[in-house]
Amino acid sequence: MESKALEPLVAAAAGSRLKPSPAMTAGTPIGTIEDRAGHASLVLAAKVFFCIAIPVAVWLAPLPIQANAKAALAISAFMIVAWITEAMEYSAAGMFGLALFWLFHVAKPNVIFSGFINDASWFYLGAMLIGAMASKSGLPQRIANIVVSKVGVTYSRLLLGLIIVSFLLTFIVPSGAACVVIMASIAIGLAKLFNVEQGSNIGRGMFLVITYTTSIFNKMIIAGTASIIARAMIQHDGNVEISWGLWFAAFFPCALGTILVSWWLALKLFPPEAESLADRHDALRDHFGTSASWTPLAIKSALLSGLALALWMTDWLHHISAPIVALGIGMIALMPFINVLDENDFKRINLLPFFFVGAALGMGEVLKVTGALDLLTNMFVVSIGPLLTGKIASTFVLYWAGFFYHFATASEVSMLATSMPILMEFAKSHHLDPAWVGMIWSFASGGKLFAYQSAVLVLGYSYGYFSSKDLLKVGGILTIVEFVFLLVSVVFYWPALGLG
Repeated sequence: MESKALEPLVAAAAGSRLKPSPAMTAGTPIGTIEDRAGHASLVLAAKVFFCIAIPVAVWLAPLPIQANAKAALAISAFMIVAWITEAMEYSAAGMFGLALFWLFHVAKPNVIFSGFINDASWFYLGAMLIGAMASKSGLPQRIANIVVSKVGVTYSRLLLGLIIVSFLLTFIVPSGAACVVIMASIAIGLAKLFNVEQGSNIGRGMFLVITYTTSIFNKMIIAGTASIIARAMIQHDGNVEISWGLWFAAFFPCALGTILVSWWLALKLFPPEAESLADRHDALRDHFGTSASWTPLAIKSALLSGLALALWMTDWLHHISAPIVALGIGMIALMPFINVLDENDFKRINLLPFFFVGAALGMGEVLKVTGALDLLTNMFVVSIGPLLTGKIASTFVLYWAGFFYHFATASEVSMLATSMPILMEFAKSHHLDPAWVGMIWSFASGGKLFAYQSAVLVLGYSYGYFSSKDLLKVGGILTIVEFVFLLVSVVFYWPALGLG
């Protein structure tokens, strides 16, 4: 669900581990290939079966609700199961569900398609335009070159520099996959300078850190699809406003803690084979100390990207919403005489997440209007409602409930889209701060143990530098550490921001 401009790079990265080479397939028995194809067909058939069987079971269930509410539940069940199993592409499943709502007159069209007039959908489009501008300016590479070339020649300092660069890139590159691709090129260059291969401690440490922290940082900053849709649902379903600046300020202590702990953890779990590049200082400087010249296009791109970032970080002051800033700056970049972006840049933007966000928000609105959401909320109350008895207990329950719920969903996006409307309705009905509840739940989607839980993790894993066991080890520790950071922030820091 990232920009199409990145697809060649992503495909090349994925090919290092996930795709067999011609030499491998040449020696593979035909029967083995056919067996794998048959297995894949069976898995797909099972996914399709559940996508049909579960909605039918919901429709036939003796639920004490009206017919249109039951239809809303059944069609929503199809969408949710399709998202969880990935039987269909996310946006295709979402749009198919909206078409079913419309076909069976479950709700009025202005309700079904209300997600497409929500600012979250347009924020995504604007953010991708900002990302395209940042790439044209060369800012990501310039930031990486400056930080990595200045931190020092020891592995420890270079590793810390990589984490800092990953954090900084999150502000200007609204795509976790794009950040990983950029960071991977830097890490591969460092691995070559250290003269180590895939599977080395240096390679494992670098790739694990940049992959996992990237997947976390775009939850702390409204920069990726998951954080964009989380904020939109909190505002839309929770009826509260959350500024870009407030979100960033709330999670900034967690970000600082993540930078330091992930750095220390990688050094302890994967002690480097070489401590320093002191004897190759000139090679390091040559590799990272150069950058392209500042052309007029690069200067204009950097200025517009910087203006967007400055307006995002100060939206609490001028009250211009982040989506308006993103889309407005993006449109300015397309204007004559400015010409930072052109029609080809616009065509390369992947619009599928735009339709997914709109479909997910539309589903929530249909459930709400038909009254089906009330039934789901009551079921949710029965399961975890009694456990939300105080600030500490509620933080514990919400974080770990979200963490375990994420195992059933193939991505954090589907986790948030399928659960946030219910959670917001629950918060309002029980006089809880929807912003407080929603931000904790959204942050819980950052904790992961397996690559399938995030496209970013899959991409980082595909380079072949770390194993699933390495990811499980680092993910398990950081998930616990992130909870501690969150709990401390919620209890001592968030009240000063007016949260909770």
